[in-house]
Amino acid sequence: MRNLFIITSLYLFSYMITYSQAQSCKTYTFSNNNHYQSCNDLPVLDSFIHWNYNPSSATLQIAYRHAGVSSSGEWVAWAINLVSTGMVGSQALVAYKASNGTMVAYTAPITSIGTKLKPGDLSFTVSGLSAVYANNQITIFATIEVPGNKTTLNQVWQNGPLSGDSPQTHVTSGANLHSMSTLHLVSGSAAADAPSPGDGGDAGGNNDNENVHGLLNAVSWGILMPIGGIIARYLRVFPSADPAWFYLHVGCQMSAYGIGVAGFATGLKLGPATSSSHGKIGITLFTLATLQMFALLIRPKKDHNLRLYWNIYHHSIGYSIMVLAVTNIFLGLNLLDPEVKWRHAYIGVLSALVFVALVLEAITWYVVIKRKKSVAELDKKSALNGGYIA
Repeated sequence: MRNLFIITSLYLFSYMITYSQAQSCKTYTFSNNNHYQSCNDLPVLDSFIHWNYNPSSATLQIAYRHAGVSSSGEWVAWAINLVSTGMVGSQALVAYKASNGTMVAYTAPITSIGTKLKPGDLSFTVSGLSAVYANNQITIFATIEVPGNKTTLNQVWQNGPLSGDSPQTHVTSGANLHSMSTLHLVSGSAAADAPSPGDGGDAGGNNDNENVHGLLNAVSWGILMPIGGIIARYLRVFPSADPAWFYLHVGCQMSAYGIGVAGFATGLKLGPATSSSHGKIGITLFTLATLQMFALLIRPKKDHNLRLYWNIYHHSIGYSIMVLAVTNIFLGLNLLDPEVKWRHAYIGVLSALVFVALVLEAITWYVVIKRKKSVAELDKKSALNGGYIA
């Protein structure tokens, strides 16, 4: 179990680096060797749009990439709206991985809120429609004949759950209400639009409940819980810190759990928790944390023959909670889509915690090795004295 904390810390650090340095559209290479002259990193939902526009023929060749997609159970869509900036009236390209492993790609006109993306013809011609799934990403390819030779388009993109092989209504909060922008085909830029009131959006920004939910969970599971783990692992090495380290550890974890309960409750108010990976991980995380709290009630004494098994259980659940917590916080940041300073702030805090943990790990190993050498030397001297004097 000694190396488990190191592995956990390195995982969190690598996850943070991977997340903060996610590949942009400009450096992405398509496996089919397609090349696109223009692209945009879309502001929410881990999505990217690549395109070639031919003004003489008014044709638009696109590749829409949606990252972070599970192997099954999720649909993605990209659409353009010729009549407004919202979802209603948009003409969508939809794709998902079917239960039999094949990719499904089709067109769907959206005529109302709560659509389940029934197949249908669009108001413009679409050719070469296809989709691929690789590396947790769905990419939709198509060529569109742009009506009226427009060079500015209102685009919308979404993702949602599947029931069997049938698309269901997407989440109606967070980033899913902000996944729209204006695409400028010639200049190659995209400007974000405010959600349309008719689409259930909040033109004033993210919902206050979502901000509270995110803040509570970031502080509890993402900061206090790792601090409690660091206290337990490193302070107990020093005899002078016993039993202070234990009470600090318990106090920190109890505080984290209390704040986490409030964060979990606000999350339940935002919508069905099982409708996204973020919600499912949140339920798993809260369940494990609750089990961890109950573990205090059955904690054997140090000399009990069951203490070893309790330690294995306690440490395994604790490190699992930290890994799930950090992973889910980044998923939540993607859904909430706050100002970039908040994302950088949490990455900074997490970097500091990982750095402190690695430094303390080195100090701990030094202290433990030095202590073992001292004990070994004393035992050797004692054995020699006892052997020759007797």
